[in-house]
Amino acid sequence: MRIGFIGLGNMGGHMARNLIEAGYPVVVHDSREESAAQHVGLGATWAASPAACAAEADVLITMLPNPRIVEDVLLRGGAAAALPDGALWIDMSTSTPAAARRVIEEVLAPRGLRMLDAPVSGMAKGARTGTLQIFVGGEEADFARALPLFEVLGDPPKVMLVGGQGAGYTVKLMINQLWFSHLVATSEVLAMGVKAGVDLGVLRSALLASPAASNFLENDMMGIVESGDYDESFAMVLACKDLGLAVDLGRDIGVSTELSALVEQIYRRAKARYGDLSGEMIPVKLYEELAGQDFRLAKETEVS
Repeated sequence: MRIGFIGLGNMGGHMARNLIEAGYPVVVHDSREESAAQHVGLGATWAASPAACAAEADVLITMLPNPRIVEDVLLRGGAAAALPDGALWIDMSTSTPAAARRVIEEVLAPRGLRMLDAPVSGMAKGARTGTLQIFVGGEEADFARALPLFEVLGDPPKVMLVGGQGAGYTVKLMINQLWFSHLVATSEVLAMGVKAGVDLGVLRSALLASPAASNFLENDMMGIVESGDYDESFAMVLACKDLGLAVDLGRDIGVSTELSALVEQIYRRAKARYGDLSGEMIPVKLYEELAGQDFRLAKETEVS
């Protein structure tokens, strides 16, 4: 099975490397040729254009920053038209059903070509270690065909067929939407508590022992409270993009998104303050400033 892989950024670079190391013949393309140096060194073939990459692929995987670039690569970049007969396109980007639908209707469907949307969760660490969670939308037969690849890229128990075409995109947007909302709500609570005089460690332990406990507070916040890591592996410009896509989806299907729209505004304020490339958890810093202190655990004050 020949794999074409387009998009060698923080996530895609690791994912393509894992496929190469698993023994698959891989052709790679990125807008920056230097991004492919490691992959070529490991045995991959460089393609000078999206179309050249797709032309060599039984399965074409795209891992791109946003829906506009997905359309640019597949339609205007010629990748969809260049796919061989019988090829399968797997889009692992965080995108929207509408963007893929245009590619399917204009190019793939008339030729009988198949597509899966398979966005991922697990950040750059999961991409590097091959332990991503993968949410797949599409036909069961296509999922079965792609499953060996997904099991290289992700943790097999966390590779999920979640519905028909577009369902993978939707599930991923909903996960991001809820995660970002957790971040804002948790930060607000911590800021209020410590500003009112409660020790951060004591407050965190009390919250974790209560019905308000969350995986976000217990695990995802640890990088911040232990070492001030705001997760620069995923940039704020991408976080804001994902929030915007979720709010747009709500509008398109007629579901009110007042809370998510407010979270998006807070994220955009943090992006304006700290920069496009600041980490996806940098909005916490807005609340640290309100609290007058960084959210760092002093282990001697934490209670069990």
